[in-house]
Amino acid sequence: MGENAAQIQRQLTDLEIEAEHLLLARHQVVENDKLRNGNREALTALRKKARTTKTSVPSPFDSIMKEIGGHGSKTLVQEVCPTCGNHDVTENIWMIFPGTDVFAQVPFHAAHTILEEDQERLDADSKKLHNFVKEKSLIISEKGALADTISPGILRSLVSLTDKK
Repeated sequence: MGENAAQIQRQLTDLEIEAEHLLLARHQVVENDKLRNGNREALTALRKKARTTKTSVPSPFDSIMKEIGGHGSKTLVQEVCPTCGNHDVTENIWMIFPGTDVFAQVPFHAAHTILEEDQERLDADSKKLHNFVKEKSLIISEKGALADTISPGILRSLVSLTDKK
């Protein structure tokens, strides 16, 4: 009987550890979503300042076609930033750097580039966290088969155990 109790205790300990990892991952998902929303809001504010949207800036192909009209000395390809558009990219704006309390004036183009890269990283991290939560949930549900091998009375008594001084 002592061996069975030790095995049950190990299984419950493993289950509790997996559940703790799941709760930590869910908390991290919430924190990550807060950061992603903040970045999205900042990028929207920068697009409003530049008076652009994701689709309002013409593609580089459009700018090539406009400039082909016979001017041999002009460059054929003109880089067009989808966020800046024709906004003054050297204009400085204030930005707080993620994870710090430091404000700095940075050029407009640099600020939105930093935010867009950070947004891509946060999206990738979010996808990884969601996969981790799914994996841990599956592991816990598979370990939920303990209820078949342990009688409900024993489970109730284990849950209701309290430490006495």
